[in-house]
Amino acid sequence: MKSAVLLYNPQSGKGKIDIQIEELCTVFRAYGYDIRPQEIDFNRNPFEGNESVSLMVVAGGDGTLNFALNAMKRSGLDIPFGVIPAGTANDFAGALGMSRKPLEAARQIAQGVEEQVDCGCVNGIYFVNVFSFGIFTTTSQRTPDERKHLIGKLAYIIEGVKEVSSMHAVPLEIEADGERFDLRSLMVLIFNGETAGGFPLARRSSIKDGLLDCILLEKRDLLRSTLAMGQYLLGGNPKIVRHLQARRIEIRSTVNEPTDVDGQRGAEFPLHIECIAGGLRVFCPPSAE
Repeated sequence: MKSAVLLYNPQSGKGKIDIQIEELCTVFRAYGYDIRPQEIDFNRNPFEGNESVSLMVVAGGDGTLNFALNAMKRSGLDIPFGVIPAGTANDFAGALGMSRKPLEAARQIAQGVEEQVDCGCVNGIYFVNVFSFGIFTTTSQRTPDERKHLIGKLAYIIEGVKEVSSMHAVPLEIEADGERFDLRSLMVLIFNGETAGGFPLARRSSIKDGLLDCILLEKRDLLRSTLAMGQYLLGGNPKIVRHLQARRIEIRSTVNEPTDVDGQRGAEFPLHIECIAGGLRVFCPPSAE
């Protein structure tokens, strides 16, 4: 019989996943898994004592999955993941094609196919979805869990609006796969996935192409920069929103700007960012491309 752990975060999303734990375990047992539920403890490596399991099912948001991924990498293990979206935005789960209904997602994992997908790494910190800094990018860290539970993704927008008055440019020296350039940027988003906070931003991104997608909002006056980002969100291609794809990106700055990794506190400058092609094994729905 295949062994598995259901690692769940009762604080993720609207805080309702814990009432479905036994039902979720029943789904996996019906498909031949000997599965044990385990509530996440962010002060303990969830792989301690679970080094030989066949599958680690993570029920939570991108931050929960990020914690589990980094814990696994630190342990030198290579165990496949299953992802049950139970957070606020669930960006990486969306990229995998997972159902937003936890029980259906469990069935997708249990009868799914194992795929090797990319993950990102910045200064030794792994990420599944997006690494970022600049305006709006640390919003998830500051948005209270209670507000996320109550109003979901709208909580990110409310918190992000507060940042407009403190907009400032970050002077950057960037090298992407050998191409070097300088830029004063209001925001930098480096995607492995496709969305951030549920909003589609990385239009060409794929978790299987061995590349990271980098979006940079160049500093102009407040109105022009804001309009450009709005135009980009609506499908346009304004010149001051620069897009590039690369395997490795080096970023230096005279400012040690706070950064964010999958909604959690990120790395400090200078930044060495790379795509780890096929660096994560994950069970996807049978029909996933």
